[in-house]
Amino acid sequence: MSALSARAISRLSHRTDNHPSLLLSRVALLVVAVTFAALAAAGVSVPMEAQMVIYLVGMIALNLPHGGYEHVANLRRRRPDFRWRYVAVYLAAVGGFLGLLLVAPVAGLALAVTVAMAKGGLGGVKVLDATSGTDHLQTRAQRLLAAGVRGGSVMLVPIVFWPETFHAFSALMVGLVEPGGLAPYAAYFDVTRPVIAAGYGLALVAHIGLGYVRGGGRSWLVDAGETLLLAAYFAVVPVVVAVGLYFPLWYSTRQVARAQTVREPPVGDDQWDLLGGDDPTTTALRAWGLLVAGAMATVAVLAVVYWAVPNPFANSTLLAGAVAFWSIFISIIALPHVVVGSLWDRERGIWYVP
Repeated sequence: MSALSARAISRLSHRTDNHPSLLLSRVALLVVAVTFAALAAAGVSVPMEAQMVIYLVGMIALNLPHGGYEHVANLRRRRPDFRWRYVAVYLAAVGGFLGLLLVAPVAGLALAVTVAMAKGGLGGVKVLDATSGTDHLQTRAQRLLAAGVRGGSVMLVPIVFWPETFHAFSALMVGLVEPGGLAPYAAYFDVTRPVIAAGYGLALVAHIGLGYVRGGGRSWLVDAGETLLLAAYFAVVPVVVAVGLYFPLWYSTRQVARAQTVREPPVGDDQWDLLGGDDPTTTALRAWGLLVAGAMATVAVLAVVYWAVPNPFANSTLLAGAVAFWSIFISIIALPHVVVGSLWDRERGIWYVP
């Protein structure tokens, strides 16, 4: 038996869609969606201040640490020269995004929206690869369609169902650099909304239908069910809450399932292990040191972005300004998270599936 065949069999033998983190992600989104649907049916609205607090807690306290974990897990056994290149390219991407935002804030906003969709979509397909499988996605075009539909639910569905809130916070995000900079484009919103609705709807139907025709089976059933759940979640949950809870409750928990499902040995060698050998004390101390270093690096980038943008809180209230600022900041560091951590790092990457 060839090494390739053995590896394929190993992957299949560990593939499962019953990992506790997968169940948690599905139940969590379903509970949140049902809760907000019931509140809407009862005529109860959640104050925007409460929604913004939920967003900030979800995105900062719950989701941000997982981003650091993904990079540490990826770089843990890599050679030092690769790590330095990784960090250098990462910082270059951060600088490029920040420069684009300062020169062309509307283009920066468009990139931020694209990054959010790419992270959710591409990362989501990798979870399917490692867990329930992607036998129904038989071509590269199908995989890209799957990523587009899953990721599109994060931003495109709220544009259709929560246009006022989406546009208001988009204006604040642009306002970090250029107050009123989104106003010239407001006239196009009434045109783009139905176009996005029709385009996303067609893509959703095409993805589910083509997956059934090309393969069907359990992998298709899981994918179709989760895709519909995502679309329904972002349709009924207010966008500020929906985005704030999506990344910790769905993206992060499912990436945990992917990481724990993949049993292949990581790229690299134990001699380069950032966390040391088998000694628990050494491992704990190094892990603590990496946590502190990562936190300080994040704060440093945060300070640079805060200093660079002319209006850090978009001349708005503290909560609304904080949501707008954090949305831009997290997009700036998420761009290299996707581009460098996955697309550039072809040997392994943050979404590693052998």
